[in-house]
Amino acid sequence: MSMKKAYEQKIRAQLDEWQAEVDKFRAKAADAEADAQIAYYRRIDDLRAAQNQAEERLAELKNSSDDAWDDLKTGVETATRSLSEAMTTARSRFG
Repeated sequence: MSMKKAYEQKIRAQLDEWQAEVDKFRAKAADAEADAQIAYYRRIDDLRAAQNQAEERLAELKNSSDDAWDDLKTGVETATRSLSEAMTTARSRFG
């Protein structure tokens, strides 16, 4: 397996794990009181935006040549780091 393919799989697994957490956050938000729901859904929207960014960077990486993927790796790492920070904040707010 190439380094590029292994990296793609690693990032995909992390994104899938975070998606499962977001799904749990949605379930908690649905059970919350109205005022809390608004805050939760805003946080979930922020997470979704960060997820979309990471997904876009991963798609660019997947579509890159084996020679160019290393250059795109930085963008993927930046997007996943941003999503990781957003997930950490969401975990603390969702409890």
